[in-house]
Amino acid sequence: MVVRGRVQGVWFRESARRRAEELGVAGWVRNDPDGSVEAEIEGQAEDVEVLVSWFGHGPAGARVDAVEVAERTPSGESGFVVR
Repeated sequence: MVVRGRVQGVWFRESARRRAEELGVAGWVRNDPDGSVEAEIEGQAEDVEVLVSWFGHGPAGARVDAVEVAERTPSGESGFVVR
């Protein structure tokens, strides 16, 4: 997924990592040069849906303008990391 808005410099990635770990969702999150945040997540469908919903607003201080979600084949990630 790609999240656009004021999503860098507001602890978005670390907050996403913490939420993903709470949910038991695997994957990664990173800042992109264009100011967006990109993430790949996998896990139980219900938990993934909760995390995708969280990405729609992010942490306090963030302003999410758009979230683009594309489904991909799971790659077997374990854990969740900030890249």
